[in-house]
Amino acid sequence: MAYDWIKALHIVFIASWFAGLFYLPRIYVNLAMETEPAAQQRLLAMARKLYRFMTILMVPALVLGLVLWLHYGMGRGSGWMHAKLAIVLLLVGYHHYCKRLLKQFERGENSRSHVWYRWFNELPVLGMFGAVILVVVKPF
Repeated sequence: MAYDWIKALHIVFIASWFAGLFYLPRIYVNLAMETEPAAQQRLLAMARKLYRFMTILMVPALVLGLVLWLHYGMGRGSGWMHAKLAIVLLLVGYHHYCKRLLKQFERGENSRSHVWYRWFNELPVLGMFGAVILVVVKPF
């Protein structure tokens, strides 16, 4: 029964974390297009708050995933789990790169266009697609 609760909570925290991973770069799209200082400050405040909140959501998502893997043995020794863990590491890197981009916006050093951020925003979709396929289909 504890396994089911841990798995359910893991899914909830992952979905919540991904909501932030999807939305934060959308704020960056708007920041890259905005020229009004007051609007830029409002968008920066939104981005800061969202980044903090999604970091809080990422931590239990990762911890619960580790519990499922290490304590309950979910996917232990399976090729699909190794591939999923690689995707998770890439997503954590993406998360931290979002922080770096936020710092550049805060310093007024953004040099990328809104189009770049629109493409950047699609990367977590690919990560989620890959991770879900690996967990559900277990292709190898």
